[in-house]
Amino acid sequence: MVSMQKKLDWEILSSEYLFNDRWFKVRRDVCKTPGGKIVDPYYVYEFPEWCAAVPITEDGEVVMTRQYRHALGRTSLELPGGCVDDTDKDYEAAIARELLEETGYAFTKYENLGEISANPSTNNNLLHMFLATGGKKVAEQQLDPNEEIEVVLITIDELKEMVRKNELVQAMHVSCILFALERLGELRY
Repeated sequence: MVSMQKKLDWEILSSEYLFNDRWFKVRRDVCKTPGGKIVDPYYVYEFPEWCAAVPITEDGEVVMTRQYRHALGRTSLELPGGCVDDTDKDYEAAIARELLEETGYAFTKYENLGEISANPSTNNNLLHMFLATGGKKVAEQQLDPNEEIEVVLITIDELKEMVRKNELVQAMHVSCILFALERLGELRY
């Protein structure tokens, strides 16, 4: 038997943008809870939708990217991915474009692994996760002017060891990796 769940959604009474740029917006809302409490202010960070993939080549290697991340002040190993553009017809097209641009690899199969939020209390967007297989190097990187990305190929066992040793700092990418390893039958419980 399914029990009725209490309605918990807030009502937005007013909303204004405090900062509005292409990749990042900050919104100040005044909200009313179902219990009648007024929450003022509540700040929301708006970002475009994101996509990332665990990309595996025809030879079974995982294609990773290594790049400097200024907010942390360090270079890190990550999954390829990025923002979904308005020109992308869907999330699969977005990750296929990102993979080709960042790595030069094209893939024959994309499996949707679901979506996660970096922080649902403040961020309004989601990361759309994929497992991409059958990868083959077909082009040179086509990086944005501010991107400097090194492509790194590793084995699935090396990837699992990096997760075990907490060597990957991008939390959403680690989540994507775990979902992909589960899909591949590589996780042991």
